[in-house]
Amino acid sequence: MYKLLGGLGQYLKWQEITTDSMVFRLHNHFTTVLLFTCSMVITATQYVGNPISCIVQGLPTHPINTYCWITSTFTMPDAFNRQVGLEVAHPGVANDFGDVDARKYYTYYQWVCFVLFFQAVLCYVPQWLWNMWEGGLINALVMGMNHGLDHEDNIQKKKSTLMVYLMQYRKTHNTYVYRYFACEALCLVNIFLQLYLMNRFFDGEFLSYGLRVLQLSDVPQEERVDPMVYVFPRVTKCIFHKYGASGTIQKHDSLCILPLNIVNEKTYIFIWFWYTILSILLIGLMVYRAAIIFAPAVRPRLLHLSSRLLSIETCNSISKKIDLGDWWLLYILSSNMDSLIYRDFLQELTKKMSDSHSVVA
Repeated sequence: MYKLLGGLGQYLKWQEITTDSMVFRLHNHFTTVLLFTCSMVITATQYVGNPISCIVQGLPTHPINTYCWITSTFTMPDAFNRQVGLEVAHPGVANDFGDVDARKYYTYYQWVCFVLFFQAVLCYVPQWLWNMWEGGLINALVMGMNHGLDHEDNIQKKKSTLMVYLMQYRKTHNTYVYRYFACEALCLVNIFLQLYLMNRFFDGEFLSYGLRVLQLSDVPQEERVDPMVYVFPRVTKCIFHKYGASGTIQKHDSLCILPLNIVNEKTYIFIWFWYTILSILLIGLMVYRAAIIFAPAVRPRLLHLSSRLLSIETCNSISKKIDLGDWWLLYILSSNMDSLIYRDFLQELTKKMSDSHSVVA
């Protein structure tokens, strides 16, 4: 387990060249590692430990445990509102009095580790798409200029090469930026889709799960129904039928303890809060990207904020001469190049573009 979890650490390592935003990395890297880790922990708990332990008289314990685990267990939803120790033995455990339809069956605990793995894969899809579309362009353009310790001649050659590229392929990078924005939008779609699917997976109990946990402290003790116990019951019932000595069918009612649900409930309460925070961040990011696309006046300000050594006049001048794709390329380069090298480069690029405009005019 230590080796498996240790292998996930490489996805959280600091990268010298970044082509995406912090929120994008939180979705693609942190959330993916988080879900993979939860899946591994629950898998180990499920298949290495004892995920279920049933109490039944007259039958061997191991076959009953196996049967109840691979089929399903159930509770009586109305029994969660009754007083434990007086009216019911455990929350949700009561006699159904023949009302089979009133039972609430739980089968999803068998699938939690697989669902978490599938969620992790979905969270990595935007990063995979972006890596394929980006193709190492920024890394190729930086050419080691993220480190200022180099010979002046080498730096000048690299700046000249970069300037030639930007002048030659000017106004050809809109596809680049829109693909990246599409990947960010895909992150938001993925989070909303996963919230919907998790809500369906838990029979409509997940979307309000975190809110009910927060509201629990305000409810009087005698009226409390722990939502974590309701969604992930720790004690359930299971019915096993077998033939008796004379061929008649015998019914064995067993009480099952599910220690795995202790891990499940804590896992999903953390996922609920993390997905809520991530949804807010991604919505804010979409508003921010819309401002960049539809309000060109904010672009010089953002370029100035990304490189404080540049004057606002230089940022205004260069932003008026290029379109969104070229501006985005310069904006990304500002966070990947040495600040002094980037300042000199952008000043030279602005002057060269001004001269080219004068010649054309």
